Amino acid sequence: MKKPVHNLREVAEIVAIQALSFVASDPERLGLFLAETGVGPETLRNAAADPNFLLSVLDFVLRDDATVKAFASTAELHPTNVAAARQVLGDALGDPSWERDVP
Repeated sequence: MKKPVHNLREVAEIVAIQALSFVASDPERLGLFLAETGVGPETLRNAAADPNFLLSVLDFVLRDDATVKAFASTAELHPTNVAAARQVLGDALGDPSWERDVP
């Protein structure tokens, strides 16, 4: 039995890796992602170890409602959990480009 993960950053990175797997499962989506990021298929696995790259994966998934809903469904997550993972990872990396909606 796997040990539960309690570190929010670690959970966010796991969600991002799941998102990368989701993107890679569709050749058209993967091609678009690779073209936008400039990462080649041969360096994709190494890039996945970079938290900043994982942040770009979540950004790619979150920019389109249909894509984030499809990923969330595949990963058995609520779409807001995907956004929360992006927030946690962005905060951990000091990413100023993500703005919170604060009432």
